Amino acid sequence: MRGEFPDFRLGTELATSFTATLTERRGDPVERIPTPGRLMDWLVVSGLPVQSCTDAQLESARELREGIHAAATAAASADALPADALRVINECSAQGRAAAVLTPERKRLWQLGSPPEVEDALSVIAADAVAIISGERSGRLALCASPTCRAAFFDTSQSRTRKWCEMNTCGNRHKKARYNDNHRETAHTTG
Repeated sequence: MRGEFPDFRLGTELATSFTATLTERRGDPVERIPTPGRLMDWLVVSGLPVQSCTDAQLESARELREGIHAAATAAASADALPADALRVINECSAQGRAAAVLTPERKRLWQLGSPPEVEDALSVIAADAVAIISGERSGRLALCASPTCRAAFFDTSQSRTRKWCEMNTCGNRHKKARYNDNHRETAHTTG
């Protein structure tokens, strides 16, 4: 990966990992796919390598990302799904040339068109979003408890009670802040 860019936050679900290419949405936003090349990097690590990416395709990808985020946020909050988000997700899902293939190890992989194009990869991401938001998968959509993050994530834990999009980032930040607050309070009362 290119060192001058922030690391990717890769979760277990393709669609919500894609929405995590923009983090800290309610704080100081961090754009993790600022260039077409960086989108290609994310697609590679997500198993969807493409040969090239234009600025227009990057904009389409960001529009899909925001559509998925809006729809997943609405679904996690039990609100109506935004019409614009549905339109973007459905259009992207229908536009690609991708097929699910089964490996001998019983894993599903995506085979993109030839040559593999960004639209093919976006159709796979959109189809994953459809499966998650429609409730086809076992799990629940939730919103990160961090007030600066509020990322939509797909909770597949046994209890379905996860609070953080990632324990390594948002969860640890919260635990550290709580520890520091408690430590200051203790120092203040004993000092």
